[in-house]
Amino acid sequence: MTEKATFGAGCFWCIEAVFLRVRGVNKVVAGYAGGKVKDPTYREVCYGRTGHAEVIQVTYNPEQISYAELVEVFYKTHDPTTLNRQGHDVGTQYRSVIFYHDEHQKKVAEELTAKFDASGEFKNPIVTEISPLPDFYIAEVDHQNYYNQHTQQPYCQVIIKPKLEKFLKEFSAKAV
Repeated sequence: MTEKATFGAGCFWCIEAVFLRVRGVNKVVAGYAGGKVKDPTYREVCYGRTGHAEVIQVTYNPEQISYAELVEVFYKTHDPTTLNRQGHDVGTQYRSVIFYHDEHQKKVAEELTAKFDASGEFKNPIVTEISPLPDFYIAEVDHQNYYNQHTQQPYCQVIIKPKLEKFLKEFSAKAV
């Protein structure tokens, strides 16, 4: 039995690298969602021309990890308080977003967002969009499993590696 979850947390290479290391996650696919153009390309999305966010779609085993645990990993491995921005990546394509697949996911996402917002864990209010999943478009093949194939590139070393280290420190029991 598997279920799917879809998250956007800035550059999809970063969040993909994290979720590929979560126990109970069977598959992670980088893609685009939330825009108005059918079959967008990376270049179109990257330039902010389509309204899509860079996202990942996670296929997971709910008997090994819950949707709530996935949302917790999502929140704690990016900054959900910056509108349309993650670090130097700026634009709606880099927005923090949870695209829910059903009413249960919507409820969990809303409850956990409120919990994290009230906890004071983040200095600023959470601005993560919570929306129903529209069409999901798979990104080009060279964007899949990016970090694992390019670990020595400067972007991977400077931007992605610290996110992985944070994940492994915070969620060692959930890591594979």
